Amino acid sequence: MSLEEFLLNLHFDIDKASVPNWEVDWEDAPLPYKLYRGLPEVPFSLEVPLSLERQESPAKPNLSKIGHFLWYVYGLNQVSQSVFPMDATAKTAKLVQSYRRFVPSGGALYPNELYVYLKIEDLPVGMYHYDVAHHRLLLLREGNFDSYIDRALGNRCEISACFGTVFVSTMFWKNYFKYNNFSYRLQGLDAGVLIGQLLEVAKRFGFATGVYFQFLDRAINHLVGLFEQEESVYAVIPLSVEPTRWSTNGSKIDVTAAQLCQELTAIQPYHYVRSKRIKEYPIVTKMNEASMLDSTQAFRLFEEKESIDSDDEAETLPHMNRLSYDLRSVCLERFSPDMDFVLGRVSKLQLTTLLQESTASFSYRNDLDGADWKNEPRVSLYGCLYNVEGIPNGAYYYDRLAHALRQVHLGDFRLQLQSRMSLDNVNLLQVPLCLHVAGDRESFRKALGYRGYRIQQMEAGMLVQRLLLTASALGMGGHPLLGFDANLSDQIYKMEPQGITSLIQIPIGPYRQRPWLKGSLHS
Repeated sequence: MSLEEFLLNLHFDIDKASVPNWEVDWEDAPLPYKLYRGLPEVPFSLEVPLSLERQESPAKPNLSKIGHFLWYVYGLNQVSQSVFPMDATAKTAKLVQSYRRFVPSGGALYPNELYVYLKIEDLPVGMYHYDVAHHRLLLLREGNFDSYIDRALGNRCEISACFGTVFVSTMFWKNYFKYNNFSYRLQGLDAGVLIGQLLEVAKRFGFATGVYFQFLDRAINHLVGLFEQEESVYAVIPLSVEPTRWSTNGSKIDVTAAQLCQELTAIQPYHYVRSKRIKEYPIVTKMNEASMLDSTQAFRLFEEKESIDSDDEAETLPHMNRLSYDLRSVCLERFSPDMDFVLGRVSKLQLTTLLQESTASFSYRNDLDGADWKNEPRVSLYGCLYNVEGIPNGAYYYDRLAHALRQVHLGDFRLQLQSRMSLDNVNLLQVPLCLHVAGDRESFRKALGYRGYRIQQMEAGMLVQRLLLTASALGMGGHPLLGFDANLSDQIYKMEPQGITSLIQIPIGPYRQRPWLKGSLHS
């Protein structure tokens, strides 16, 4: 199977993309977090702030603040126990225990890891791994790597002016063991959701950020000490509180990954996975290798497409003040309802706030947009709406620039969408808002090659996290779904002639509380 064919099947016909008769070996499942052994430890305090309502003034953080920041980004915050009957006639039930984080993840498997290059007081300068299980840092490499990271990014960021740099990686086996080749699509989305959370938390802590999707992969993996057949960095995010040069152009000097790797001794710190029978995932590693950049000359800007004029009837929405909320409370209340949605009437103001706030907060600094461009998002929002006050039931496109809903089709599409779901884990008849994040049908591969696909999935995940946070702030729940028929939703929204497609489906609406036990994992 060619890589082009694999990506096409991954989106439109997953059965053709995955290994047939795949059986999940739950007894040999990997841990949802990486455990290093034998490395210097730096523990964090568990006395985290109990509110993240206002943005702090920019100030270089200490060790305690870094711990708070990482915990709100990716730390374990709750343990929960739920009881599910095995079937409708079962006399016994299955007890399911899980450890929750502030971000959702497909199957709660959390394939991503966080590494941090830090230069703060009371901590040796160097490269660290965020040990989620123990809420601590583990030292991988000691030393100043400003110049190394600078060049690996193509001299497009002044790393010397940044107090830290976060590296978001993906461990392939952590969700491949369950989802087979479909995991490749999930890994980009999960990374994007995590990046979206990181950017929102950084705002509250007064940190300036920028997301670099293009870098010298092998040089960065070499710095962190990753085995590329097992794990690879997907995004690099510098953190600063001082005036910093953020550039998309960079230096004209050609730097290669091979040159940088020669400057550092290789490290291979031991880590524990738990799985004893790790299977091969050749198509995933092949995709990862095809997406790698070996020279800074390969870095590209994304060329903006001409906006498509629409004659569709438009419903102008009222402009709302930006939503103010306590990020901590919203994160704790965020919930994926499954079968717990309860059909309720959504007000026009609630819908307006959801759309406006999610897209407004999505704006971020990155290495794809040109300095003189409008920096319009490469992902957009569509929705099948039902029982929304003052808006006829139907399929709509949210025109962010005009702040209006453009009518595509009138009608109730819930049953159609329900009939084409691969799993009946959500009752769409109880959902008033079924949103779809859409993007370029070719994953802008013409501009960025195979790397464009995973970048697109990350940007979709970033918007999904903004939607989930805003929905939670409005008292609603959202459940991201990939088990939907993109062909059907594309047809409903008339997407194909515009060269776009549905990337992910997010039912959003009121819900009832699930009977479960929850306990906080902090003091």
